[in-house]
Amino acid sequence: MCGIAVIVCGVRIELSKLSSLSETPFERLQFTVEDVKSVLSQRGPDSVGEKKIHLQPNVPTCAEESVTLSVFEDDEGTYKLGNTTSSGELHFIGSTLQLRGTSPIRQPLVDSSGNILAYNGEVFGGIELNSYDNDTEVLLKSLEEAKALVPDVLSMIKGPWAIIYWQESSRTLWFGKDAFGRRSLLVHWPTVDDPRFLLSSVSPASAVAHGSGIDAENGSIHRFWEELPCGVYSIPFGVSESSLCIRGEVTKHEWRNTMWKELIEWERKYVVPKPEDLSMSSLSGISAISTSSALGIAQTVLVVLKESVRRRTSLHSIFQGEKEVVPVAVLFSGGLDSMILAALLDQCLDPKYEVDLLNVSFDGLNAPDRISAKAGIIELKKIAPLRRWKLIAIDADLSKLTLETKRVMSLINPADTYMDLNIGTALWLAARGDGWIHEDSENQTVEENNQRIKYKCEARILLVGAGADEQCAGYGRHRTKYRNGSWIALDQEMKLDMQRIWKRNLGRDDRCISDNGKEARFPFLDEDVIKTLLDIPLWEIADLEQPSGNGDKIILRQVAKLLGLHEVAKMPKRAIQFGSRIARESNRKNFGSNRAANQASAGSVRFQAPSA
Repeated sequence: MCGIAVIVCGVRIELSKLSSLSETPFERLQFTVEDVKSVLSQRGPDSVGEKKIHLQPNVPTCAEESVTLSVFEDDEGTYKLGNTTSSGELHFIGSTLQLRGTSPIRQPLVDSSGNILAYNGEVFGGIELNSYDNDTEVLLKSLEEAKALVPDVLSMIKGPWAIIYWQESSRTLWFGKDAFGRRSLLVHWPTVDDPRFLLSSVSPASAVAHGSGIDAENGSIHRFWEELPCGVYSIPFGVSESSLCIRGEVTKHEWRNTMWKELIEWERKYVVPKPEDLSMSSLSGISAISTSSALGIAQTVLVVLKESVRRRTSLHSIFQGEKEVVPVAVLFSGGLDSMILAALLDQCLDPKYEVDLLNVSFDGLNAPDRISAKAGIIELKKIAPLRRWKLIAIDADLSKLTLETKRVMSLINPADTYMDLNIGTALWLAARGDGWIHEDSENQTVEENNQRIKYKCEARILLVGAGADEQCAGYGRHRTKYRNGSWIALDQEMKLDMQRIWKRNLGRDDRCISDNGKEARFPFLDEDVIKTLLDIPLWEIADLEQPSGNGDKIILRQVAKLLGLHEVAKMPKRAIQFGSRIARESNRKNFGSNRAANQASAGSVRFQAPSA
């Protein structure tokens, strides 16, 4: 996990080729480069670096037929033209949380050709990577060798990524993020009031007080930042001969790999079952996997999920020799998704390592997620008794989280509803991993032992269950769509969820988790997992005629049974804001009661930004 940013000043950016832009913001935020470096360093605490490119149009003589633009590096690592004063500047910033490679790196990286790369991501396939390689170094070499074929290289990558790349030979700035937006990248498009072009993994905390304002005429909220839509973009820099000003036009490129186009379109072939399909389907009962067809489908999903977890937990050379380290943790509610991830992690991770299960509660022992987490760890110990599982109880009191709440407000920006704030706060606290563990003996269960020991999880890799509900019909609105419009309406709602998950969920979640110097990894959003689930008939994914905790996410319930997790296979879905009870506490704090909050549709209400 890394933090990346670029600040482009003194350049005229044209946006005419972008077909869809949100409403133009009108504000100018007040923050410094140091503010950006500070917030990025939280994501990448191992190192922070910066590089500058200064651009200056050469004034043509009578003998010259064209205007050129050139840059070079001086002794201080700044790229500029000759001894003249530049009129344009690109300021690159990068921080690093190093999880791969054998020697420390410092972003942004610069190669022998003058290309500059700031990269936030992991390569899990598409580009060859050995256990001793660093993703960023390998990717920079691949981009240099590819010359003008930058979209081709980026389209090959399997795994989450966001990138800012200066290609010196073409004087082009490339940027973007993967097709599902699993890594955050915010953008400020130039406006009349603020002509800068900005990209950053996260908004500087000092900018939150000025980050949104109310239009007096129509009451709408205008934001400075927005989530960059998924894809690959470029800005080639040249000189306008009429005015000798430096200019560039933003272009969005098509994915070169057809796999991405198929996954983005998210078209399921088998949506509406025939009567004979239902009679043969595994949906005849969840109590047992009784047919060979059902068993085969569940086994197929289990195989790709296990491979996805393996890719995300294979320890590279940087971890070798670390005896006491806990390298991987799970954001753990004790529910279906997190239990599956924990069980698969046990199968993929060397038995010598302990596994931290991070559970946050705003109601102590009484929160539903705390109760299910305690039951879950007992079930995990039954199927994996040789593993040392540690349930990290993270207890929080919302009324005492004043500074923490303000920080989370800045992290979720541009999201600004109470639901976003509640989810973001729960994720931020869970990822911080500052809680208690219960020491138990062979003759004591977790419930019986009251000895608590203060503990802070130091794992840098966190497994998160994001994407399971969207792909397997786990939300209540999926059941409503099915009842009101049957299979087609359900399929369309799930498609909508997958196509907007980058904007509604993943950017926010990435920013809140990574602020603790941790990297979130999403096994359910692996490319092969998405493709496999999409190929399965919808009626094998869910049966919403059955009660909650039975027919929803039925395919994952079958996977849980194959893993020996029979109790969790019967549990209903609970969102983190409800399972941790932060939503209840937030409703009481901000609306007076749950009833008043429900009447006000509290989840979608925008909170007020804190004062400066």
